[in-house]
Amino acid sequence: MKQTRRKFTPEFKTKVVLEALSERLSLTELAQKHELHPTQIAQWKREFLDKASEVFSKGEKAQKTEQDYQQESEELYKTIGQLKVEVDWLKKKLQS
Repeated sequence: MKQTRRKFTPEFKTKVVLEALSERLSLTELAQKHELHPTQIAQWKREFLDKASEVFSKGEKAQKTEQDYQQESEELYKTIGQLKVEVDWLKKKLQS
């Protein structure tokens, strides 16, 4: 019989990680409670803690990228304008 991998929702993972962070139960007890391996809980916990700072910096990143896009757009339009002038100048040069 083929054993299929279980897939866990982000909500379930968050719930388990928050329980692990509260330290009311050991990882082993928590793993038994949710029928998981303690290593899996430790991995989710590590991932959760590594990415925690992103929660508070999303607004800044979004704002920076908007400004970056605006600046890049302006530079591209400037380059397009310069290239148009060059093309027009070359066309006139070829005709004469």
